[in-house]
Amino acid sequence: MAIKSLSIRIEQDLLDKLHVVADYEGRSANSQVLILIRRCVEQYEKEHGEINLGK
Repeated sequence: MAIKSLSIRIEQDLLDKLHVVADYEGRSANSQVLILIRRCVEQYEKEHGEINLGK
């Protein structure tokens, strides 16, 4: 699986809070964001069915 990079714009306060949460969980901010994205996709698929990427 290829690893891609994603750049986002985020307010400083929100980024600082993300770092606090990630530190509390023992993760990097990047790992914390990946977990949140996975949870979001899982929830979407639970409600709407599996996402077919047509690959």
